[in-house]
Amino acid sequence: MNGPEGAADPRRRTGVVVQASLDDLTSADVRFLQEAARHGALHVRLPSDALVERTTGRPPKFPVAERRFLAASLRCVASVGVVEREAVAAIADIARRSSTIVVRADQDAPALRERAALHGLAYTIFGRDDLAGFPAWDANAGEIRPPAAGDPPRVVVTGCYDWLHSGHIRFFIDAAALGELFVVVGSDANVELLKGPGHPLQSQDERRYMVGAVRHVKRCLVSSGSGWTDAAPEIARIRPRFYVLNEDGDQPEKREFCRGHGIEYVVLRRLPHPGLPARSSTDLRGS
Repeated sequence: MNGPEGAADPRRRTGVVVQASLDDLTSADVRFLQEAARHGALHVRLPSDALVERTTGRPPKFPVAERRFLAASLRCVASVGVVEREAVAAIADIARRSSTIVVRADQDAPALRERAALHGLAYTIFGRDDLAGFPAWDANAGEIRPPAAGDPPRVVVTGCYDWLHSGHIRFFIDAAALGELFVVVGSDANVELLKGPGHPLQSQDERRYMVGAVRHVKRCLVSSGSGWTDAAPEIARIRPRFYVLNEDGDQPEKREFCRGHGIEYVVLRRLPHPGLPARSSTDLRGS
């Protein structure tokens, strides 16, 4: 043992910890978690609703159960726990399970840095330049090999996914229950064509990055076609058995496309994850 309050021997600790509310999850949040996870198995300390309100002066936009559901769905996150204390007050507990604490530059605080050092915790800071861009989640992101005998069936879903929320995650979970899930997000040009000016809110690269961050998604691509069947070129490469949609995504053109290509067309009910409110991108963005 070394350090105050019985901090564990750093040589016997592994893992990385971050503490962040992840309220209204953004690509900046996910980039931070992705980079933190490069230092080891990532544990997220998620402030409770009460702690968020105490530290910010206002309640979170999304309740802790929903924030936890989203955080746990990310492929770079190993575990999530809800906490009632700020990191600086909980440093001894953090040091017992982790070797490194990671913060963003705007979270850096002398008191936290000093207490981390006292407890033998490595202290890593990420600035804006460290978190730039939308790197691929898969080193072979450009490759889609043909399905082979014995492979699980492939599943494709399409959409805009302009504001990743718990409803999307629930949909991905349900679709992935049928096989390996490939998601094709609409290109910026096609989303604007179908939804009008002002859409999408986020670029196709950012939307592909956010969807690809979800552990239930095998691969995420950007459509290269046009209209309601804009994903046709990507579907030809994926060769799925199933094309899965929510009720509000059901379109005659898509049904006819699947009928003509021997793809099973599956329409799911739009249901929130148990215990969570229903969400839609339209409601969240207000138009």
